[in-house]
Amino acid sequence: MGSQPATPQHDSFAADAATVLRTHGLNVTAQRMAVLRTITEHPHVTADTVAESVRSEIGTISRQAVYDALAVLADRGVLRRLQPAGSAARYERRVGDNHHHIVCRDCGAMVDVDCAVGFTPCLTAGDAHGYAIDEAEVVYWGHCPACRTDHPQTSH
Repeated sequence: MGSQPATPQHDSFAADAATVLRTHGLNVTAQRMAVLRTITEHPHVTADTVAESVRSEIGTISRQAVYDALAVLADRGVLRRLQPAGSAARYERRVGDNHHHIVCRDCGAMVDVDCAVGFTPCLTAGDAHGYAIDEAEVVYWGHCPACRTDHPQTSH
């Protein structure tokens, strides 16, 4: 276990990630860098998956330290935290563009899907009830290509 050898791609990621952290007012730590690398390479992963990956990259780290890093990064807008109904929270680096997700009902695979029309069409509610809406979360559910062999495609 421990650090990976430096490569041009590794060095480029490190420089970019360090800049992102500093831009969001955060200190650059090995834990945060490893968390960002994991989520950049594997979007929509759970905290447990992040913890396993971070341990393989930097060695011993508590699960709580990983949860704390994820919470700070999500709170500062570096990461987006998603929690589809009945699923563990997942994290991604794609933030600020109002995209949505498709989740497989069988295997839980998740992919990004851009908003169907315009940049933020989902922010126009029929009746906002006085709220100043700044984000909408849409989750599409279905069966991924690998799981569709058991389920015929349906449309509504």
